[in-house]
Amino acid sequence: MLLQTRTTARIQQKRSNGLIEAGFTLIELMIVITIILILIGMAAQRYEKSVQHAREATMKQDLWVMRQAIDNYTLDKQAAPQSLEDLVQAGYLRQVPKDPMTGAADWTPQYDSVVLSAEQSSTGMVDVHSNSALVSPFENTPYNEW
Repeated sequence: MLLQTRTTARIQQKRSNGLIEAGFTLIELMIVITIILILIGMAAQRYEKSVQHAREATMKQDLWVMRQAIDNYTLDKQAAPQSLEDLVQAGYLRQVPKDPMTGAADWTPQYDSVVLSAEQSSTGMVDVHSNSALVSPFENTPYNEW
């Protein structure tokens, strides 16, 4: 009981002198906020990379589907399509997908005089590429060469 009375007396004396410390100092708060901002910055970079990687994966899948549709159209109709809209009208694609890099359905078709079978009557589109001039940060190749 005597110890508790002495402790209470010391606290009251410190309060009257203004020596009681409560809470955090400004330096401690600034250090914690700085650490939180660094962690947020690191997370934002990783998020941007994962978004870019997902766009690339989507573009690769879209290119593969359109190339398959071009080949199937050519073999079925014995004539190569003249545009991507021909693939949509014939039912080989539901719609022309948007290029994930440009945000529009502005693919660059590649035309050639290659025939896939002896019965093919006319030539036309044989491949399709992205219209984006950007370079992949993962593969270091331009998207328009994929």
